[in-house]
Amino acid sequence: MSSPKAASPSAAGSPKAATPAAATAGSSPPTTALEPDTAIPDDVDDDGNSAYGESLVGSDTASMASSVMKYRMENGRRYHAYKAGAYILPNDEIENERLDLQHNLCVLIQNNKLFLAPVGKEYGRPLNRVLDGGTGTGIWAVDFADEYPEANVVGVDLSPIQPSFVPPNVEFFIDDLEADWTFVRPFDFIYFRMMTGSIRNWPRLFEQSYQHLNPGGWIELHDPSNPLRTDDDSLPKESALWKWNNLFLEASIKLGAPMNSCDYYEQQLKDAGFINVTVVEEKWPINPWPKDKRYKEIGAWVQENLQQGLEALSLALFCNVLKWTPEEVHLLLVDVRKDLKKREYHAWSPVRTVYGQKPEEA
Repeated sequence: MSSPKAASPSAAGSPKAATPAAATAGSSPPTTALEPDTAIPDDVDDDGNSAYGESLVGSDTASMASSVMKYRMENGRRYHAYKAGAYILPNDEIENERLDLQHNLCVLIQNNKLFLAPVGKEYGRPLNRVLDGGTGTGIWAVDFADEYPEANVVGVDLSPIQPSFVPPNVEFFIDDLEADWTFVRPFDFIYFRMMTGSIRNWPRLFEQSYQHLNPGGWIELHDPSNPLRTDDDSLPKESALWKWNNLFLEASIKLGAPMNSCDYYEQQLKDAGFINVTVVEEKWPINPWPKDKRYKEIGAWVQENLQQGLEALSLALFCNVLKWTPEEVHLLLVDVRKDLKKREYHAWSPVRTVYGQKPEEA
């Protein structure tokens, strides 16, 4: 993957510069510092808290081949067999349940909105065709189709894990988004969420998105960045969480699919020809340590998402890239899970929504 330029910082008004858990080229300054909730003991245990608790598109090309429906097993988890290794996370039921939980987290951080780009009838821009790239379980595509019944929503993914019974305006197809796109009809809106670590060549993906959008159409991305940050240096470098997070990022960079890709989206979209590029940055606290009620709730969701996803996020990168044994990975994760519960660690991930428009005259 070519080395892109860092996105322009968008932290005007921040009263205090946050301290990254480790320095990474291209990382953007954070938003306003969060105040920790000092009324909650640092060693609180949340175990008992269940409250937070084939082809690029059917009619455009050929139908799915049977090989696309196969799976492979590795280190006790199930992975996609089509274009094996292109996506590092498993596609078993455990992971699919986490993806649906993560969907709720993403909607929550965007104030109960499925997207932020100015599209839809309320903006005088009806949606006829929408692409959900990397649709996963298809939950965003289905929710979008319910909210916008006039739109035909196309979900594309490497794994055949989408539901069979969906709204009549939803279609799911299996293919590799990094292959040449063969869509015949263009889209009005293209959406990518939680795709960091999944794409090797983001500039090419944006070029293909631009080519397959109608003039005036929009693209939107939503991803977290790494490494973890703090506003008060409260995450010790000797902690298991700090070690895991930096090794996680290191492995993804070695793989060619860095887990800080969203740091570069703004400039890459501009380079692809998009205009009106906008960046909205938020924070994902690692647990409910913030005093602010909204971020406390977000932190609880993030903690559950990470606790459920640690093994899935780690196994392929640590074993296949860093050459750890599964036993070594699981041993580290024992201590990482403990760290994720520590309220004295005021760590957070930047999460960015970036959207842009194809010019009307293009």
